[in-house]
Amino acid sequence: MLKRDTLLELSEARPDPLMVAKRYHDEKISLICALFAYGNANQIVKFLSSLDFSLLMKDDLSITNALSDKYYRFQSSEDVVQFFITMREIKKRYSLEEVFVSGYQKQHNVIDGINELISLLYDINSYRSKGYEFLIGKIPDKNIKSTYKRWNMYLRWMVRKDNLDMGLWSRVDRKDLLVPLDTHTFNISRKLGLIKRKTYDLKAVMELTKRLREFDANDPVKYDFAIYRLGQERIV
Repeated sequence: MLKRDTLLELSEARPDPLMVAKRYHDEKISLICALFAYGNANQIVKFLSSLDFSLLMKDDLSITNALSDKYYRFQSSEDVVQFFITMREIKKRYSLEEVFVSGYQKQHNVIDGINELISLLYDINSYRSKGYEFLIGKIPDKNIKSTYKRWNMYLRWMVRKDNLDMGLWSRVDRKDLLVPLDTHTFNISRKLGLIKRKTYDLKAVMELTKRLREFDANDPVKYDFAIYRLGQERIV
């Protein structure tokens, strides 16, 4: 694999939602950045950079007026408005780390923590639409198939701390994190022989994470960035 310094140079040259999140070092703003992080990287960063995150301190009318022309792929302007209203309420009343830990601490299972966070977002605001629910994701159940890529990426940002990740949380162990599996990491991991599973799903996430724990049991997800960049740069 490429040296870490080379990968950091690639990160700086390529747009990434983490670039926007790191301007604020805030767990709520970071979650907004993570959940909108799907699609073309340039468009993601362009959209996130256009958002006024001070709206998280404003009233409903101010949020609605400011975001009336904001939309992103599957999210209409109303979806964006309602999501900001949801996050405004969470910013006023909750610590995302505490909510996550309330589920995670039972069995050190990050999916249980993600369950708590997604459930909270839906409990806060009764608004529903296909775009809004796509943005937040489904509440995990016994038949989970989703990779929860954006949520696992958010956890990587919050829990790990190095030149890339912010490490804003202190109560979650890095060894329990799951790889934020997207099509890049899935395809390159198959090419490298890290996973055998042919289906892009949560079982593939578990298989890859288990494999990476053989290289570093205490921090398996540190390899996520390197694998992703190898695929994105078409190096392998």
